[in-house]
Amino acid sequence: MIPKKYTSFEQIDQDLKILKLQQEIERENLKMQVQITKSNLYPSNLLGGFSGILQKLTLSMVAKKLMKKF
Repeated sequence: MIPKKYTSFEQIDQDLKILKLQQEIERENLKMQVQITKSNLYPSNLLGGFSGILQKLTLSMVAKKLMKKF
């Protein structure tokens, strides 16, 4: 990366403000991603929600009954 040459303190201040805002944006993005990850790791989400649990229970019961018949 080529170093930037500044001709005034205003340019430096402007770039510092831009960098600070970019840093805040990245920090907020990170916070949002952590929240999304937390919500995705809830047990109900991992199992596909309540309907997913019912489907899995029903499927396992049907499979057990079929296995007993054979």
